[in-house]
Amino acid sequence: MNWDQVAGNWKQFTGNVKAQWGDLTDDEVDQIMGNRDILVGKIQERYGIRKEVAEQQVEDWEKTHLR
Repeated sequence: MNWDQVAGNWKQFTGNVKAQWGDLTDDEVDQIMGNRDILVGKIQERYGIRKEVAEQQVEDWEKTHLR
């Protein structure tokens, strides 16, 4: 599965995203709309971490949820 498919099925993934990054607000999750770059940015912003760390977290999430 790729991120185009994630974007098309974003509502199905929101629960997994909220479970992984519980500090993201519902509005932030809605704004992401399946866009990987926006997800990384929101994680970086909300958790105050470097972009590389946020990228790694998303990569780890992808391995679990995007097969």
